[in-house]
Amino acid sequence: MCQTRGVTSASAPRFEGPGLGDSPVVRIRPRRTRVVAWVAAVVIALASVGLAAALEGRIGSGPEVFGPADRVALIGLGLIAAAAVLTLARPSVEADAEGVRVRNIVGSYALPWSAVRAVRYEHGASWATLELTDDELLGVMAVQAVDKEHAVAAVRALRELHAAHQRRNPG
Repeated sequence: MCQTRGVTSASAPRFEGPGLGDSPVVRIRPRRTRVVAWVAAVVIALASVGLAAALEGRIGSGPEVFGPADRVALIGLGLIAAAAVLTLARPSVEADAEGVRVRNIVGSYALPWSAVRAVRYEHGASWATLELTDDELLGVMAVQAVDKEHAVAAVRALRELHAAHQRRNPG
């Protein structure tokens, strides 16, 4: 549970610090994608182990031979696939009065608020974006549309921090 402007919500982003006016830290991670990624990774890992165990009794002398090395390789490939699926749980964003740090599936970015023109969350978009002063767009994959109210609260929190920076540093 966290509190944002007097409203308590289990789905709101996590705020740390005394309050929005006193330089809070906002940490946001996707919810549904993380759950799906972890469940899928566990299923993939267990399936590879189960398949390797099922192939144990199928050792023979024909072309369809599955030896110990094949079973170990099958488990290894399953674990690699599970780890690859877990990269979907990697995105996060952390913001405070000074700037925003975005970690996507591939790549991490640390930006001061002065480099951000706007926090955008357009209708139909899969995730929020940061519009940068050099006309670039940076996807914020931690704020995903499938998280609904959690995503809206996250965008509001990021916009409040951005607006507070704009008020402190006009121009």
